[in-house]
Amino acid sequence: MDENKIDLSLKTMQLLQERTPPQDPGMDGPVRRTSRRIREKQNQEKNQILSPKCLTFTSEKNDSEEEEDIEEAEVKDDKDSLPGYREGLSEYELERLENIRQNQAFLNTLNLPQISEALRPKPKPTPKGLKREKTESEMLPVRKSLRLQNKGPPTTLTLDTTSYAAREPEEKPKKAPGPIPLDPINLDEHVRLPEDLVPLKQEAGTSDLISYQQMLQKLSINDSCVVKVVKDRICSAAFHPTSSNLLMAAGDKSGHLGLWKPDASWGDGGVIYFEPHSRAIISMAFSSHPCNLITVSYDGSARSMDLEKAVFDEVYRSSSGLKSFDFLSADCSSLLLGEWNGDVAVVDRRTEKIYESLYTMAANPLRCVHVHPVQQHYFVVAESRFVNIYDLRHLKRRNNLAVGELNGHSRSVSSAFFSPLTGNRVLTTCMDNTIRVFDTSLMEGRSPVLKSITHNMQTGRWLSKLSAVWDPKQQDCFVIGSVDRPRRIQVYHESGRRLHTFRNMDHLTTVCSITAFHPSRNTLLGGNSSGRLHIFTDSFIN
Repeated sequence: MDENKIDLSLKTMQLLQERTPPQDPGMDGPVRRTSRRIREKQNQEKNQILSPKCLTFTSEKNDSEEEEDIEEAEVKDDKDSLPGYREGLSEYELERLENIRQNQAFLNTLNLPQISEALRPKPKPTPKGLKREKTESEMLPVRKSLRLQNKGPPTTLTLDTTSYAAREPEEKPKKAPGPIPLDPINLDEHVRLPEDLVPLKQEAGTSDLISYQQMLQKLSINDSCVVKVVKDRICSAAFHPTSSNLLMAAGDKSGHLGLWKPDASWGDGGVIYFEPHSRAIISMAFSSHPCNLITVSYDGSARSMDLEKAVFDEVYRSSSGLKSFDFLSADCSSLLLGEWNGDVAVVDRRTEKIYESLYTMAANPLRCVHVHPVQQHYFVVAESRFVNIYDLRHLKRRNNLAVGELNGHSRSVSSAFFSPLTGNRVLTTCMDNTIRVFDTSLMEGRSPVLKSITHNMQTGRWLSKLSAVWDPKQQDCFVIGSVDRPRRIQVYHESGRRLHTFRNMDHLTTVCSITAFHPSRNTLLGGNSSGRLHIFTDSFIN
């Protein structure tokens, strides 16, 4: 009996030991052990959970593709067989790492770093020519109300009757009559004017239309061909006629004159800077005998830059502003000047007289005068909406009649020029958005219009007016700027056919209102409102 009780107590103790795990010293109470049956059930549930799969596109495979898949599977099996390869990673994680590797390989084939480097904006080139002056901002007094100033309200209402014109800054005083020293502003006083400023060699030549168009296509521009020559908006520009070197001049709205020689070492990048006038230099040209630069300005003066005397000699002075001029003789000793009050003055530089003769053409300002290249007693005048041809031999002091009329303009005319070699054409630029070519082979009577070309002339008040000018090397081709985008300079034939359009997204980014061709070289210039000259040439400028 006692033995049976002992056996029963031993079985009870054994059963309790199976159900109760050994006591952990770090635990507060007993924890029941999970039975084997429960553990097996949990393992079955884990095996039933499906691991996430990556969606892939499957297509019909041929035998070669199946062989490639078998080889890839063998390689994968080899990787799986490596010791430690699968240690701690599930099938899902291995598949995820393989997708990352394939995506990285695909991105490497796209060459994204090279594409990003190509799309990165290029650094802007360093501006050349004149340096921008640093201006200090004006410190204005602090504004305070009448209450803070311990003042009462005004007893009477006071109105500011000062006119708007009186509030504008005062104009610069006019230059004194007579010669002005030829002292560059951007050079030190002890520095002498460069002796190689004006070379004298000159050549000329013409070409047929096909060769001329091919020449235009070869002209290009780069960083060294954009230089700031003057401080303000360019109103006129000209090439020196030499073919051995490039020498350009530009005048701005403040009366400053800039000379640029690209290969020169003097000045600011080959630019020297003068102030011969007090108002805008509206027209300029180089004379050949002697080699001087003639400039006319709104301040009423015409001056000649004389390098031998190192002065700006005064050629003519008017009580009203001057607008345009041209040479009356082959040796450039006689000038024809157009004034704002409607007069035309004939000046001989060899005499001491103020003028040789003075004629009244119209009551309106004369916007342009130009002399016939062959029959130099004829000249064309742009008078507001009218363009007329006069004979200098039959002019009187007043009440002069035109020998030829060029009609058809509905708004003011900006310019009128004879064709350079024969004078059989007259090119006019009108604010009615039209360029017109007239046949002037017969001077007398009404000249017929050969071609009218539509061109946007609306530049606004902040840009110089557009003006179509002939290429002096080509009888029937002319150039003009444009306000269209992207910015451009266009060359036309007298028939209205556009021969070439100059564009450059890096260097031609502004409107070039002033344009001119070199008289003997394959070079074109364009001047903008910030004082920069743009050069298109077939010879690289260092």
